[in-house]
Amino acid sequence: MGVVEDTEPPLKRAKRLADEPNGFSGNSSFRGSSVNNSLGDLMARPLTSQGDDETIGSKGVIKKSEFVRIITRALYSLGYDKAGAMLEEESGIPLHNSIIKMFLQQVKDGKWDESVVTLHRIGLHDEKAVKAASFLLLEQKFWELLKIENIADALGTLRNEIVPLRINTKRVHELASSLISPSRFISHTTSGPGKESWNSRAKVLEELQNLLPASVMIPEKRLEYLVENSLHIQRDSCVFHNTLDSDLSLYSDHLCGKHQIPSQTLQILESHTDEVWFLQFSRNGKYLASSSKDQTAIIWEIKADGHISLKHTLVGHQKPVISILWSPDDRQVLTCGAEEVIRRWDVDSGDCVHMYEKGGTSPISCGWYPDGQGIIAGMTDRSICMWDLDGREMECWKGQRTQKVSDIAMTDDGKWLVSVCKDSVISLFDREATVERLIEEEDMITSFTLSNDNKYILVNLLNQEIRLWNIEGDPKIVSRYKGHKRSRFIIRSCFGGYKQAFIASGSEDSQVYIWHRSTGKLIVELPGHAGAVNCVSWSPTNLHMLASASDDGTIRIWGLDRINPQNQKKQVQGSSSNGVIHRCNGN
Repeated sequence: MGVVEDTEPPLKRAKRLADEPNGFSGNSSFRGSSVNNSLGDLMARPLTSQGDDETIGSKGVIKKSEFVRIITRALYSLGYDKAGAMLEEESGIPLHNSIIKMFLQQVKDGKWDESVVTLHRIGLHDEKAVKAASFLLLEQKFWELLKIENIADALGTLRNEIVPLRINTKRVHELASSLISPSRFISHTTSGPGKESWNSRAKVLEELQNLLPASVMIPEKRLEYLVENSLHIQRDSCVFHNTLDSDLSLYSDHLCGKHQIPSQTLQILESHTDEVWFLQFSRNGKYLASSSKDQTAIIWEIKADGHISLKHTLVGHQKPVISILWSPDDRQVLTCGAEEVIRRWDVDSGDCVHMYEKGGTSPISCGWYPDGQGIIAGMTDRSICMWDLDGREMECWKGQRTQKVSDIAMTDDGKWLVSVCKDSVISLFDREATVERLIEEEDMITSFTLSNDNKYILVNLLNQEIRLWNIEGDPKIVSRYKGHKRSRFIIRSCFGGYKQAFIASGSEDSQVYIWHRSTGKLIVELPGHAGAVNCVSWSPTNLHMLASASDDGTIRIWGLDRINPQNQKKQVQGSSSNGVIHRCNGN
């Protein structure tokens, strides 16, 4: 810098500059001014402008000066520079004091020696933060010297200024390596192994913001963060929240009512001629598939207005169809006949394109590989088999299983194979490490469902309880859900709603039950069916659409109760429908 020798570390240099009246180089912003003030006089302190001790708001916890500065910061961030400057002037509350302003301007102008000096005059108490910020500034100085091929000065900066900081040794070695072949490290337009991009000064300011206290450099999006956090707190505390984030508004506090939960029968699908055992929405939300004791499966099409019509009836099984599952791309479905065969169907044409079977045993459950290129099945001989799409058997094993594999699934990454391996045990088999983790329940397991993120599993038990397990790491119970009835049949439950915040289940008492996922609180019971409700499915794309399959041979489509919430108390409780029910029998 011309005042101190390059061999002195930055901390010592700053101290000496504070003692020398002309301690700034020719391009310093202090040029020509008196610098008889002591270092303590120049250090950043809480501003003494008006409003420092004043509070606003009904609770008296918001400091007016902080509030104004955050608004000013937001105005500048949004590009309203004139409005920001006007607010500073009218309020008498500056965004930054003079020392901080000078420091920021020096960084923008690339006056790296002066900026390091000013950094020490800010008066930070965290020495690690000061060193880290100094390193950042000097590293930028190093790159800019290297870019103009001033190798000698770059080496001097590294040796005499950066190294004495005694931090980030690995990075120091990388900087030293760049001196050997500078052009490889300062390329702006290319990237790749061994190449180093040159940080812009704007980037340096962003990184400084992460290093320095917020009271020194107010984060650029602090106001946005505070507002978003407030909205998220309101959303997360809303028990019935079931709307998209785009529906949140700053104009009023957010609070959903129970009317955001699908609770009204909008349509009854009656094309099956016997009990409906299983149903599932496609991943894209455009279709619904169902399977029945009548030995058929049906693909239903969901119109843009939410109305559902029959697309294909899949005929060919000789026994009841116990399940139907969508391929990952929604172009095909698998149907599993009860102890019969597995069939693969094309959704567009409704044609059966392949059958899967194994001599001496039959499937009772099935699933897809996550890439859609393979089939998995639980067999009556307690084995698990895997085929490619053409029917070539890839694997088949029994392991330590003591019952038929009634439910089976594979996680989206293909790593974990999940199956019921004993009456009260679910196996989580790591296909890569060939190790197994177990979920051990207290009663017989009848079915399970994986969450969309594959981090949780919903387990239905014989004792009329549903349990939610976290299966990341060692499995542990997260929540329990009670109230539904189950004594003889397989009853299936599902996740659903906004971020799968709800749990829905069928029940042998002909009702659908919905709980709040995190609290376990029963929210609503939906009457309407005339027989046991065997399975439910919540649309992944329409938060307000739920389907239920029943022994009464029908599928009910549930949607929002369109009654004005203010008049809901006047309605008869327990009514199964408050609007027009549309029936579809396939005609």
